[in-house]
Amino acid sequence: MKTINGAQIRAARALVRWSAEDLASAAVVGISTVRRAEAEDTTPSITAANLNAIQAVLERAGIEFLPESNDKGVGVRLTKTPGPNAGSGNG
Repeated sequence: MKTINGAQIRAARALVRWSAEDLASAAVVGISTVRRAEAEDTTPSITAANLNAIQAVLERAGIEFLPESNDKGVGVRLTKTPGPNAGSGNG
């Protein structure tokens, strides 16, 4: 998996219209883990397993994490429209 940062997690969550609680539930991590991950603009200081779980669930929801390249910074892109259950963490 690519290394992602807290800013990307925040942006990804906004794109799929999930609350922090939705993300925590979908990734099966604690809400404090999500908040810690999102608080950092660098690679979050959470376990690799928790970071991988957060990244995987966001990717399944349609997020593509974009790496830094040349003169462009990292980013996120929505590859599909969030479904009707987008806010539930199951969409």
